[in-house]
Amino acid sequence: MIRHLCLIITLGAATLTAWSAPSILDIKHSITDNNIIAPESFETKTRELEQNFYLKAYTEQSDNSQVTTGTAKEYEELLSRIPAEIEMPYNAIVGKFIDMYLGKRRNLVADMLALHNYYGKIFLEELIKEKMPLELQYLPVIESALNPNAVSRAGAAGLWQFMPTTATGLGLEVNSLVDQRRDPRLATRMAVRYLKQLYEIYGDWSLAIAAYNCGPGNVNKALRRAGGGKKDFWEIYNYLLSETRGYLPAFIAANYVMNYYGRYGIRPTLVKQQLVTDTVQVNHRVHFNQIAEVLNIPIDEIRMLNPQFRKDIIPGDNHPYQLVLPSQQCLSYIMSEEAILAHDAELYARRTYVEPGEQQAIPNDNGESNALAAASQTQNADDNNPIDDSVNGNVKRITHNVGRGENLRDIAKKYGVSATDIKRLNKLRRGKVKEGDALVIEIVERKTPKASSEPLIANTITAEDTEAAERGKAERQQAKSTSAKQSKKKHDDTKATKSKKERAAKTKNYKVKSGDSLEKIARKHGTTVEALREANGMSKGQSRINIGQSIKIPTKGTSVSKSKSSSKKSSKRKRRRR
Repeated sequence: MIRHLCLIITLGAATLTAWSAPSILDIKHSITDNNIIAPESFETKTRELEQNFYLKAYTEQSDNSQVTTGTAKEYEELLSRIPAEIEMPYNAIVGKFIDMYLGKRRNLVADMLALHNYYGKIFLEELIKEKMPLELQYLPVIESALNPNAVSRAGAAGLWQFMPTTATGLGLEVNSLVDQRRDPRLATRMAVRYLKQLYEIYGDWSLAIAAYNCGPGNVNKALRRAGGGKKDFWEIYNYLLSETRGYLPAFIAANYVMNYYGRYGIRPTLVKQQLVTDTVQVNHRVHFNQIAEVLNIPIDEIRMLNPQFRKDIIPGDNHPYQLVLPSQQCLSYIMSEEAILAHDAELYARRTYVEPGEQQAIPNDNGESNALAAASQTQNADDNNPIDDSVNGNVKRITHNVGRGENLRDIAKKYGVSATDIKRLNKLRRGKVKEGDALVIEIVERKTPKASSEPLIANTITAEDTEAAERGKAERQQAKSTSAKQSKKKHDDTKATKSKKERAAKTKNYKVKSGDSLEKIARKHGTTVEALREANGMSKGQSRINIGQSIKIPTKGTSVSKSKSSSKKSSKRKRRRR
């Protein structure tokens, strides 16, 4: 009897203890917050997101005007059914984010579902490779709304919203031409590895996800302030930064909505056709315009597939880069690479040597010549003055209305400009025009020398003037002699420069094959390694070449002319010695 009485007392005490101290489970489910801050991705304007080439070219918009939401009980039950490794409890904060997605942001959800059709494959591939929870594929939904060009107010960029220092620390390249935070595949690979490292630190996915948002330092600080060896996001909730408090609930809500959107009448933006892509390695500096015009691909599609190249330039002359193209165009690129590099090569060339006084339109990072860029800036600065001063004359913008039967070549010839400039200036994708089109054309008007504005001075001749005149005569004769010497030197310099240019012109192109080296190529083409280095602007001692690289081979005529000039020089030296 006494034994039974002790057992009843023990059970009663345990029950009272359980009631008086809420469990972690109770905190996760009962927590509330009326001051939650939503991630920046909730502010994404669908109109801006829909400018994405993929959404414009590969999808059709659906009507999602009818708003339907659910109940707290329904949300809780359906969340528990998601087969997830990461624990996703329901509470009032999670419910608020679900309601946001199903209500005001339902059009955003429809667009994200379409974008996930393309980017989701990349996410899943990397997560499976690293044996990570697949529900992490929806983390970019709250980070960037699946916009690879998204930039936060703090300066984070790309699908996974890396800060520059974090990105470079993970081995991503961030500079004026290339920002690999925007590269969907590379950024995903690094984000997955980073999340794996964070999980190894905390041993809890809720803390790892919080640390991804605010950094391990802030999570560690919250853990210390919470005290008591707490190891859960919900236990340290009140000690986290206000922006991070809404991060995990938003992630849980994103998983819910991306799984159950159909239940609430959200119709995804319809995918008209699947976009299948492949990659090619680029070992040369090339502009998107060159690729677009030769392969007949919309430049916006190249930009969408390769958002990491910030200025439409692939600086492959520094080191190889991967270019993503529709799969059927990859072979076309490989077969047409020489034609692509040769297309408007002078316009896009990056010059390393400039003759003194030489004038040339050098393209800037946007593919626009500096002369045109300067003209455009001046035009914006003073809209009332349509004529802009350039180095050689006035750059004047005129409008030409296309007549019947006219094409770009005819119009360019008429105004003495290139068809390429007209295409670029008017943003013509395929170079076709039709009757009635208004084209902006820039022509250069040569300046006429202005008459001197200095006042004429009447001279009164004196004895001092005569003396000065005699001195001046002697000085002029001396100057004449000096001028003749300078003229001869200039002539010799010009001749030397000319021969240098001629030598540079006498080259042929050769594509490097497997097993090639500078020595083998030099032997094969009857030239020297030094001549190859000189023709290709390589430094002394440099011998590294890549398969597929196009290098210049000096022709036999070049070496003959070189030997002739050297023999002449040696004969001159012999005469002098005699």
